Amino acid sequence: MGVDNTPGVRRRTLLGSALALPLLSAGCGADDDALTFFFQARPEEARVRLSIIEEFRKRHPEIRIRTIMSGPDPLQQMLTYCAGGKCPDVMMAWELLYAGLAERGVLLDLRTLLDRDPAHAEALRRDSYPTLYDTFTYAGGQYALPEQWSGVFLYYNRELCADAGITPPVRWRDAWSYDEFLDAARALTRRASSGRTAQWGFTDAWVPYFSAACFGMNNGAEWFTPAVNPTHTNLGDPRFAEGFQFYADLAVRHRVAPRVGDQQSVSAPDLFRRGRAGMAMGGHWLYSEFAGQDDLDIDLTVLPVGPHGGPGAITDVGCTGLSIAADSPRIEQAWEFVKFATGPVGQAIVARSGLFVPVLKSAMDSPGFATAHRHIRNLEVMTDGPANSRPLPVTPAWGKVSALLERSGNRVLRGAAPASSLSPNDINAILDAR
Repeated sequence: MGVDNTPGVRRRTLLGSALALPLLSAGCGADDDALTFFFQARPEEARVRLSIIEEFRKRHPEIRIRTIMSGPDPLQQMLTYCAGGKCPDVMMAWELLYAGLAERGVLLDLRTLLDRDPAHAEALRRDSYPTLYDTFTYAGGQYALPEQWSGVFLYYNRELCADAGITPPVRWRDAWSYDEFLDAARALTRRASSGRTAQWGFTDAWVPYFSAACFGMNNGAEWFTPAVNPTHTNLGDPRFAEGFQFYADLAVRHRVAPRVGDQQSVSAPDLFRRGRAGMAMGGHWLYSEFAGQDDLDIDLTVLPVGPHGGPGAITDVGCTGLSIAADSPRIEQAWEFVKFATGPVGQAIVARSGLFVPVLKSAMDSPGFATAHRHIRNLEVMTDGPANSRPLPVTPAWGKVSALLERSGNRVLRGAAPASSLSPNDINAILDAR
């Protein structure tokens, strides 16, 4: 399964052109003493990374960095580089994919470096969100340090909500119920005299079966147990199925959200941007698309909670990190860069960019982050998101598991089967076989 088909990568709307970014290289080419840094990003996101690199160079002029822009399948690209003996020194890590690389011995266990630097390790832990930091802790090792959070929440159109008399909640702990959310979506849905839907109450700009799983988790059942290196899935839990079904019914039964076929001609972000949807589910990667448009007044709210969930709403971790190649000949230089990019100075640059959500509390609370998001009144939805996150499944078997989840989940989302038909047996067999 190609990496560009996984939610962890697709969620960021990746792979724009890398033109006009002179520091980017298309190949590994580690034939000199430059530190190689492999990542995937849109052009504007790449510029933020280059800003971090430039600031790092000022402080460490002795360490040169060559950046490598990923192609459409970063996992396969990394494996190809490493198999050929040219593994990048520093690699972007995705929460859903890194475990397989860790098991292959591609990634260095960063505990070997953190243990040598206890002051930095303690300061980092103290300033980190445990859910994000621990997402990259696998089989007793620390295989990446988090660099950005990309959990999901709801954007809403202030004008449309005000016209419909809707005041969405502003805090994760004060989430609305499924019934309240459905009432809001109904109030925001408009039909033309022809019966055609002129305005949807809700649209999903993320990955539908992942979104449905978040609704299931907000009804009191974790998706996988434990989240990191899981031993079984909770697809068969009635609470999870009820939440999954509620999400599916928004389109299939209640018709307050587009069905899959309804979005063939226009994307979910376009529906929201054009004022044809009152709410859109997605993450921070959509902010730059929505903010600052004169005819679109946006804000944020949280996911709804089912009758068996709570007390507050939760979202997914949605996190990327930075790893170091286990066989890098430049581990010391790589460690200096990873520490910098994931530490206070690098994260402050992230906070000011408005393109990423930082992973350190100090950066999240900084004036720079608030200034970069001046179009948002309910900024707590974003700043409190990491503390209200739950990890998505982290397993080396993710490729096989994801294929089964997508196939069975999409049948429910099309209305071809009830969520009670979701069977955990095949997935548990894959997890047991490890």
